[in-house]
Order: sequence, then structure tokens, then C-alpha cells
Amino acid sequence: MKRTYETIVLGLGGLGSAALYWLARQGKDVLGLEQFELGHVRGGSQDHSRIIRLSYHTPSYVQFAQQAYTAWADLEADAEETLILKTGGLDLFPPNAQIPLTDYTESMTACGVPFETLDAAETMRRWPQFRLPEGTTTLYQADAGIAPAAKGNAAHLRMARAYGATIRDNAPITAIRSRAGEIELTAGGEELRCQTLILTPGAWTNTALAHFGLHLPLEVTQEQVTYYASPHVEDFNPDRFPVWIWMDEPCFYGFPVYGEPGPKIGQDVGGQRTTAQTRSFDPHPETLARTESFLRTHLPAMLGPQIYTKTCLYTLTPDRDFVIDRLPDHPNVFLAVGAGHAYKFASVIGKTLAELATQGQTTADLSPFQFHRPILQMENPPRSYMM
Repeated sequence: MKRTYETIVLGLGGLGSAALYWLARQGKDVLGLEQFELGHVRGGSQDHSRIIRLSYHTPSYVQFAQQAYTAWADLEADAEETLILKTGGLDLFPPNAQIPLTDYTESMTACGVPFETLDAAETMRRWPQFRLPEGTTTLYQADAGIAPAAKGNAAHLRMARAYGATIRDNAPITAIRSRAGEIELTAGGEELRCQTLILTPGAWTNTALAHFGLHLPLEVTQEQVTYYASPHVEDFNPDRFPVWIWMDEPCFYGFPVYGEPGPKIGQDVGGQRTTAQTRSFDPHPETLARTESFLRTHLPAMLGPQIYTKTCLYTLTPDRDFVIDRLPDHPNVFLAVGAGHAYKFASVIGKTLAELATQGQTTADLSPFQFHRPILQMENPPRSYMM
């Protein structure tokens, strides 16, 4: 059994499966390790859908999102499979919203992203499913839509295998050691060695970092989304209803019908603190009550019998920005943390990690995502999760 590789990727969720694909596509001798079975639901990148969009609060995020669309398109062409579904997207800013509208308009304008600004009346004329208070401002961006989480992961893994990657699941890591310029790992009881290691373990990040004597001030929360069997389900089909985000605190977001016979809603960072080891899979009734109250006020036609509620984990940095960087004092070990909003970027983050591992540099602007940024060096940093 082969035990030595150029690169090993630890964790095969959204980011890890993408890194494995982009490394294998470059012809690298690469192994992907997953501690559970492939496609498990214990992490943060399964279910049918995630929002993909170009509307962001800083130009660097908008530019990275533009690169994300390109990376997904490259995967689609390679896999001969359509993944991204463009529905258009609405960012809804109610009166006195706590998320600044100008951060988004200025960032998209700086990056040449076209968008429309609509008042409440025009928004409801185009999408009569909504009930909006006077004074609401809506940003409509036509390229927004759905990135299919489970399908995207499967496509990355399938194509990684096609390029020769080795994948082992049910192989938990029990030891990682730096030795003679290489990395030694014990995974699933086997001793392995690589020149370069990529860490994408999600909620298990600090468990992995402990092998290097490192720690980040991360917070893990258990989040949830709910699908509804709307009595007006045809009004929520993707050709009639876009993805949307309520740009306030609390922040809600939703999807048209996709993957299940009804639309979906969730609250962003609406869950309880937990750990990867102690989380439950039970929906939180207070979060569910908040989302249903929002629907009764703003999207009453969406409400119907629950199809189901699905839980997942967010792994949050205190400033909600990603970590994409090499580890301090370990130049051949790279880390990515998605901060609870990375799936739309999954393929480009995987590509970026592959470039760092093989070339030592990347075309992406990673300056906001450094391991050493000041807030990540604080023991008890201030936390702000609105974006």
C-alpha cells in the first residue's frame, strides 16, 4: 500500500474536495483523507444548496467571488456537468438596516459588477411573494444563484479520482509530525508521509492545529435551514423566485425550490455555540420560531408544512473573514477556514490552496485572510459576524 505522497489533503468537505481536485488536475501525486465516510453530514458543506453571489462588502471579496465563478465554470467544463444555477439575487436592506448598503454598492461599482437598486414597491412588483416595509432598498444582481453543495463536492471528488488522486475515508488523524522537512501522519492506523499538507478540517480545525502547537479563536455554532411545502410552490420555482438575503440583524436568507419540493430559509448565525464533538442534530425551536415569524411577516406564501429541518456547523473567525494561509513556522503546511460562508468560493479556495502548495504563490488577494492578522492573535477577540 502506497504511503508517501507529494501532498495530502486533510478533510474532504467543500474546501478539501476542491483542493484535491485542483491538485490532481495539475498531475500531482495527492491523497485525500476524510475522518468519516465521504458525504457525511457532520460538518458544514452538505445539503442541496448554497447562495453564490457577486454582491459583497469589500472589493477584495467581490474580486474573489468573480474568480469563484470562473473556477466553478472550469470544473463544469471538465466534469461535463452543470452545477451553478443562476436565479438572480436580492439583497434586501430594510429601513435602518445594521448592514451598510453603501459597502455593497461601492464594492460592486469598483469591480465593474452591474446591479440594480430597487425600492420596496418595485421589488414587490417584480416578486410579489414579498411583503416589504416602505423604505426598504433592494440590490438585484442577475448573476447570483445556487451553488449545489453535495453535487459540487461529488463532482470535485469524482474528477479528482479521474486525474489519479487517492481517497481514503474513515481515516481519522491521530498524529501529525514535522520531520526532516516533510510531514508524517498517522491516519486510520496507517503511517503516511508527504512533502506538503493542506488542512481543511472545518469544525475540527483546532484539533488539527494542536498537532503544531497552534490555536485560533474560532467559535463553532450549530445552524439550521428548513424546507417548506408551500401551498403556492409554483411561485417559488427558480425561474420565478431568486435567492435572497435580509441584510439586517437578525439576518435571514432563502432559496427557491431546489433539491426538495419546496423553498428553503435559514437564519445566518442564528444557532447556539457547540463543538464538533458535542453538537446534536436536533433543530433548535427558538431559531425555527424566528424564521417562521420572519416568513409570516415578509414571505407568507412560503409557509406551509415543514418538509424537514437540517442542521450544520459554522466554524467562525471573530471577524468572519476566511483563513487561507501557510502555518507559522511550517512553510509546507497550509490551512483554510471558511468562516461559515465559504461554499460559494469552494472551488477557487481549493484552486488557491493548490497554487500555494505547488507554486508558493497565487493570483488571489489573500491579504485579508492571513493567519497572523491581529484579531486572530487575541485570546478573547471582539466578534462581529454581520457581513
